[in-house]
Amino acid sequence: MKFQSSIVAATLAIAGLQSAAAFAPSLSLRTQHGGSRSQALQMVATNEVVVEGETKTKKSREERLKAASKGLQVHCVGLSIHHADVEVRERLAVPEAKWNEASNDICASGDVAEAAVLSTCNRFEVYYSASDERAAMASITKYLADRSGLPVSTLRKNLFMLSGDDAVWHIMRVAGGLDSLIVGEGQILSQVRQCHLHSIEEDGCGGKVLSRLLNNAVAAGKRVRSE
Repeated sequence: MKFQSSIVAATLAIAGLQSAAAFAPSLSLRTQHGGSRSQALQMVATNEVVVEGETKTKKSREERLKAASKGLQVHCVGLSIHHADVEVRERLAVPEAKWNEASNDICASGDVAEAAVLSTCNRFEVYYSASDERAAMASITKYLADRSGLPVSTLRKNLFMLSGDDAVWHIMRVAGGLDSLIVGEGQILSQVRQCHLHSIEEDGCGGKVLSRLLNNAVAAGKRVRSE
């Protein structure tokens, strides 16, 4: 209990906030209406992707960063050893060298503004930000189904989905070791740190929202273990 209380205290101290909601510039959901389909089709072919028969413009890193200031909400979807079958975890596992590749695939549809993958032997999680929660969730679910070769119905029985404050507190618990089989173990903090570092690399898909979220999670995890 003392360790868990330290997690909460450190998280609030690091964030300097009364509520974890401030990790996301806005927790309201907005549906952004971009240009017309005809305008999108005039873009360079290499910057377009086809999603379920519809052509969408693939957003560049600069466009995703710009979108980060337009009311994005933080979300998390994933599975862990606590509530997912071993087979499902193995199907979705991504080696660290390909975390950014997976993040780029998730952002390719244009429905997800930022994404960061955290994949370990005990968990697979995608932290992402989007302005249209439903469109983003549908896009990610399809990606996971395609990647794993599992039907969506099977994935839904194993996946957990969190938004806003719940997603923020989850990554804080993960970084602090409260969500681990051995409470307080240190390896997960290193893995969360790598998730943050990969997300801000040139080929990463992190922006202002996820960068702040993951950086504060790492800082909170360090503080808890030092105090």
